[in-house]
Formats: sequence, structure tokens, C-alpha cells
Amino acid sequence: MAANPPAIGVTISGRTVDDLTVAARAARDAGVASGWASQIFGVDALTALAVVGDRVPDLALGTGVVPTYPRHPMMLAAQARTVAQVTGGRLHLGVGLSHQVVIEGMLGMPWGNQLRHAREYLEILVPLLAGEPSDFAGETLTGRVTLDVPCPDPVPVLLAAMGPRMLELAATRTQGTMTWMTGVRTIAEHVTPTITAAAEAAGRPAPRVVVSLPVAVTDDAAGARALANELFAVYGTLPSYRAMLDREGADGPGDVALVGTEDEVATAIGGLAAAGATEFVGAPFDNPERTLALLGAVAGS
Repeated sequence: MAANPPAIGVTISGRTVDDLTVAARAARDAGVASGWASQIFGVDALTALAVVGDRVPDLALGTGVVPTYPRHPMMLAAQARTVAQVTGGRLHLGVGLSHQVVIEGMLGMPWGNQLRHAREYLEILVPLLAGEPSDFAGETLTGRVTLDVPCPDPVPVLLAAMGPRMLELAATRTQGTMTWMTGVRTIAEHVTPTITAAAEAAGRPAPRVVVSLPVAVTDDAAGARALANELFAVYGTLPSYRAMLDREGADGPGDVALVGTEDEVATAIGGLAAAGATEFVGAPFDNPERTLALLGAVAGS
């Protein structure tokens, strides 16, 4: 049986699958309902989650996110359904475009019309995730295929989206969006109203708005914000995240990180919910045990 989407999640990371397993068990033991792994330059997130899901059977799992360009949607759907099969339907698949500096600069793949790419990708991916055949031929992607990978149907998919048209696409073709480095005001004034209006116009269910941000429970908020600016500096330079920081009026990642005492961080998470976030996925970056304990307490409240 597929797990219900959790309200509070946490990022799990590490250099090895064993590291991710340890992080997942800590999240489970703290009372957090889900663990989310990203696909950047480390271990393969979906392979790792298949193992983690077997080792930690009572934690929902998610990718936040897997880049679309390096994998044909048929292959990603097969991977996701395999992980869903292993984990009893606990996988939530977050996908995103990545960035030009990675896809074009590092991998040598064409970085053209991103909206077209995302739309064509989802036209193939979504039916396959639901156990249905894909019969689509687009300008850049074709998928005329049926998968034979039994699993609880469908695998829920989220599209990392920030611009209006990508948010509209997320609303009409997926269960919702997953954001990163996007502050509460931008969630309230841009992300939530845009994706919600698009879903309503299309007669779709209310979308999920999964918000992920750096988080630290600390008595030194200024120091934590400085640390966030140092650790996450690259996100202040990538165009898509820079646009969201500018919209927020934030100089850098430290300005959107959730930092402070237990009460202050809990209040900030409540503010995200009021802004329309259906789920919060925290990325602890300082005082991890204290921070995880607070996330678990909020999850259980």
C-alpha cells in the first residue's frame, strides 16, 4: 500500500549507501516521516533508496530531485517503479531540469527550450509511472513503450518548478512541485497561487507544494546564517535559484534558511504552511541532532 504524503521530511545524504541508511534511521527514530535524497554527483539516488527502503521499512522516501536530461523517461520510470516495488509504494519521485552549467557545460547535452523538454518528458514519464503505456512522439523525445514492472500504482511525481509556466506544467501533469532555496514570501505570493490557480483551471486536485530549505536549530542565528551562506554559496549563483532569492529580497541562502531556537524554527515552519506549503523537507546543516529532534517534534505535533 502506498504511503500517504508526509507533512515533515528531512534530506538524507552521504558518500555511501550505508551513510544514507544511517541518516534514514535517524530520521525515522526522530519521528520524521520521510527521507529525501538528491541526485547530484554522488551515489545514484534511486539505487540507494531501493536499498535504504529495504533496510528502513517504515519511512517514506523521495528524490529531491533527479535530473531529467541524463535519463530517458522510460529508463527513469523503470527505475522508479522498481524502487516502488521494493519499498511497497513508498517512493515519491521528484524530477527537475538541473542547470545549464551541468547539462550543457559538464555533460555536453543541448540546453534548449526547457519548458518543451519538461512537457515532452512528462508526456512519456507520467503514464509509465502509472502503469500505463506511453505513445508519444515529440520534437526532442519519443516514447512508444509499455513497461512490465509491477508495483503499487501510480508512483507520485513532483516537478521542481519556479517560473510561472513550469508551475502550470507541474499543476497539470504532476502531483505538484518541490522547491529549494525559495523563501516563505515567494511561496506565498508566487508559487502557491500560481500552481493552485493552474490546477483549479484544469480541474485537477489541489497540488502538493513541497518546500525544502536549509534548517538549523541554534542559539546563534547570525552564525548559522553565515554558515548557510558559506555552505550553500553555489545556489546564489545559479540563475534559477538566484531569481527566487531576488524575488524574496534575499542576498543569499542564509536569508532564506530557517534558523533559530526550537520555538523560532517551529514558528517558521508554521509560516511556510500558512504560505501554502503542504510539506516541509528540512536540510539540517548545523547542530544536526538538535535540529532533527525539532523536526521530529513538529512532525508529531
